[in-house]
Amino acid sequence: MKSINIRYSIRISEDRSEIIDLQIDPISLELINKPTENLPAWTKLGYQKCPHCPLHEATHPNCPVAVNLVDIVNRFNNIASYDKVVLKVITRERTYARRTTAQKAVSSLFGLLIATSGCPYTTFLKPMARFHLPLASQEETIYRVTGTYLLAQYFRAKKTNSIDKDFEGLHRMYTDLHLVNVEIAARLRELTEGDSSVNAIVLLDVFANVLPFAIEDELERIQALFAPYFPD
Repeated sequence: MKSINIRYSIRISEDRSEIIDLQIDPISLELINKPTENLPAWTKLGYQKCPHCPLHEATHPNCPVAVNLVDIVNRFNNIASYDKVVLKVITRERTYARRTTAQKAVSSLFGLLIATSGCPYTTFLKPMARFHLPLASQEETIYRVTGTYLLAQYFRAKKTNSIDKDFEGLHRMYTDLHLVNVEIAARLRELTEGDSSVNAIVLLDVFANVLPFAIEDELERIQALFAPYFPD
């Protein structure tokens, strides 16, 4: 099977654009073309290691999330969060384009890179990475996250006859993800000149931190959309 190819083009100024070509394995849904040489010290697993990390340095000398982010952090090291950019994301199916801020463009890219990193606490994001939606709104993200989780429960029930329809597992997943985001942000604060990379993580973490408490209210807001599925 061919790799899933996604191109992020971020035009920072008339004479500067950053082109990031991502190749994702269609089976493992992990990034294929990740850096492997001359990795900086801040990518080491033991550097600001997440307190709940189950990995060991003997088998994983580097943090998988940090490795996936290192190239982008270097490219945007001197870019301010609110610098205006033009983002274009090209997938096999379509092209997305929008004028936005550097932090939002990088945050969208970070979300994809974190999901495809192989970190044990981000693997649940892989199905959404497969159907990546750049710059998704909060409403779109709630719909995608909960829809993905419930579809996972359908497949789980076919294998185990058990199902979590109350999103308890999803709460735990996002609590763990929040801790990952906090530690990654701590790594980045110590080494970047601009703030676009740090604030990109902060943007992602706002959702990760709020989602466990927002699911019920957000789903109530969109419940009416599903009226055709309700009994008369």
